[in-house]
Amino acid sequence: MSGSSAAIAFLVAIVTNYVTAQPPKWAENAVLVWSVFGALAIVSLGLFFWERRLAAQAPEEGVRPVPLGRISVGGHSMNPPAVSAQVRGREAELEQIGARVRGSGGGMVVVCGAGGLGKTTLVAEAAAHARAQGQAVVWIRWRDDPDQLGQDLAQAAHILGLPDSRLEAARTGRVSLGDAVWEHLADVKGWLIVVDNVDNPSRVGPGSGPPAAYRGWLRPHGGGVLLVTSRDSSRQTWGPDADLIHLQPLADDAGGAVLLDAAPHAGTEAEAEALAVRLGGLPLALNAAGTYLSVPTSRHRTFTAYQHALEAEFADLLGAEHPGAAANPEAARRVVRHTWDLSLDQLDRDGYTLARPVLQLLALLEPAPVPRTLITPELVTDATGLPATAATVDAALAGLHQYGLLHTPGAANGYEPGSPAVGQLQLHPLVREVTAHTLTRPEPTDTWLTAIDTHLTRAVDAVAGMPGRAGWPTARLLAPHLDRTTQQNSSTALGVLDNLAAALNAAGAASQELLLRRRVLADRERILGPDHPDTLTSRNNLALALNSLGEHQQAADLHQQVLTDTERALGPNHPHTHNSRNNLAGTLNDLGEHQQAADLHQQVLADYEQTLGPNHPHTLTSRNNLAHALNSLGEHQQAADLHQQVLTDTERALGPNHPDTLTSRNNLAHALSSLGEHQQAADLHQQVLTDRDQTLGTDHPDTLTSRDNLAHALNSLGEHQQAADLHQQVLADYERVLGPNHPDTLTSRNNLALALTSLGEHQQAADLHQQVLTDRDRVLGPNHPRTLSSRNNLAHARARLAGVGRRRWWQLPRRGEGA
Repeated sequence: MSGSSAAIAFLVAIVTNYVTAQPPKWAENAVLVWSVFGALAIVSLGLFFWERRLAAQAPEEGVRPVPLGRISVGGHSMNPPAVSAQVRGREAELEQIGARVRGSGGGMVVVCGAGGLGKTTLVAEAAAHARAQGQAVVWIRWRDDPDQLGQDLAQAAHILGLPDSRLEAARTGRVSLGDAVWEHLADVKGWLIVVDNVDNPSRVGPGSGPPAAYRGWLRPHGGGVLLVTSRDSSRQTWGPDADLIHLQPLADDAGGAVLLDAAPHAGTEAEAEALAVRLGGLPLALNAAGTYLSVPTSRHRTFTAYQHALEAEFADLLGAEHPGAAANPEAARRVVRHTWDLSLDQLDRDGYTLARPVLQLLALLEPAPVPRTLITPELVTDATGLPATAATVDAALAGLHQYGLLHTPGAANGYEPGSPAVGQLQLHPLVREVTAHTLTRPEPTDTWLTAIDTHLTRAVDAVAGMPGRAGWPTARLLAPHLDRTTQQNSSTALGVLDNLAAALNAAGAASQELLLRRRVLADRERILGPDHPDTLTSRNNLALALNSLGEHQQAADLHQQVLTDTERALGPNHPHTHNSRNNLAGTLNDLGEHQQAADLHQQVLADYEQTLGPNHPHTLTSRNNLAHALNSLGEHQQAADLHQQVLTDTERALGPNHPDTLTSRNNLAHALSSLGEHQQAADLHQQVLTDRDQTLGTDHPDTLTSRDNLAHALNSLGEHQQAADLHQQVLADYERVLGPNHPDTLTSRNNLALALTSLGEHQQAADLHQQVLTDRDRVLGPNHPRTLSSRNNLAHARARLAGVGRRRWWQLPRRGEGA
């Protein structure tokens, strides 16, 4: 009963007694009675209005009182930790945080990424910089306790001047503590509050709302900067107003510097950098290695020795158990292996039950991007025995990505930058290696590997059955993982490797193809013997892949070996022998042995015409190759006539857009250019380029060849600026697709130098010719015709610089292509 109600009840009782009972003597005094009655009425009214005032000040619904003592008196240090060593390789991140701290807008910054990347160290360094600039800095360590976080933020606000009256309002429940804190922090400038290790943001609170709602303890609305570290890197978690800094592993030079800081006498800068690369640039691993090497009693005292020891002692050096790691998260953070267990445990608690097994499954594949299409529910179930659906696998991968354990490279490994991206998954190399070392052996590893091999085989079959170039990007992604398939079914495994190698050959992915060709040849030599027809075929295919990569001498030696063995095993007139002789001739032409190549091609053409007829595709290929060799010998008219004949026959037999038809048209254009028919050559090259762009893609090596050939033709037509621009574009593409030292890249660089000379850029042209000559001397040898051409071009470029150059000089012809 309220105070006013009780008073009224008391007054009624008196009046009632007065009326119904025998009144006392004093009640006969009317003045006294009415005086008492009036006094009680006044008291009653006073109590009524007091009750209304208290009601107006009652706590809002959902707001609870907070103990003032816990707010106003901190029970632990709120100073940032000291950084014991120089922070390396984080200059950009420190500047990004510093710019926000120095600015006037305040806000919220989240430094996020996987465990072991040095988030706390980075933020501690940023805090030291802010304090040196006069900012008020408060450090809060997340303890997985929302109430404690609220107390710590209130203490931080109290340090920054939050008045006791507002704390009293929060204590009595008249206002939300979070609102009291952030209303004050919004009015105060020049502060930095760090909340470190918020690895499970869903528990931050208060309540169950996400941090992105900005109604809880963490808000971006202060006059200073709230700086948070977390393994959760999801924009959905942190909301649109938070600046996310996604921390990455250290660059190689910065990683080497970290090691040298810790162990300056353990080796050279190059050796430190090599070890940093081996450790994947992960600061936690670098610090572990540096600390180990700095201890005088350690068995391994140099960077090189430690790197070699990792091969045999990885689990002991980096993946070892820690006595307190299982029960102490702070200890687990300091151990390479256990730091990721914290994230996996959190994902499991959040309902991502397949996150750990999917991570372990990925760790058994090679350290290269994995096509997303490979990680199916069927693979997960076959490997792990756990039930999986598309939704649960998607959730597991999303959780691993959210906590920085899994990356998704942005571009497809196909050729065109604008093509639909092929989904990719990739683990940090150290995450992969540590995870693989901690799997139970021999089970479940053997079962898991068998499941992986089975599903890789299915993936290759699917890629091989795709029309056109649809399967090429996935084929490139599958290649590194096929190279490690088990030998439980050798014939099947080798057939799968051959199918994938063929797809890679069509895609122009010679480097990936080469790995598989080597593997197949080694296995067939071991299983079938060196002279088996399938072994000879594999050796021939390896030679073709080597030649595509510019290893012409090695390819020629292998082709010569195959030809000798095939003639002995099958006879000089067998179709396989003709094919082998044709391939040797093509490689000899690439080596500059043009006359020997032309003689062999002439022999092969005669054999094909006799055994297969004049219009068989093999005969057309042979005639094309002979024309190419003749053009290299300077027999341009004869070469052009043969190429015209081949083009007519190929268009009739295969159609105008078949890859062999495009090659034939390209080679005719090349011969016409040698005859001085530059406009006709340019028109043909433009036609071939358009068709190859559509059928092969913009970055296929054959398309790059067409673009370079068109630029060469334009330069011959006097369109020097357009030619130079196109050559510059092609050179950049060659360097990216084939590498800086591939013979075709060197030819492209040579052609750019020629175009620059036509523009009068003699110094730049001479520098490029010098670079090409140096590289060709090393890659092709000093006596190769292209090396001699480069030496001649450099001499004339220098003569131009001296003002005594002649009007024309020997230009290197563009390479033709065998069908």
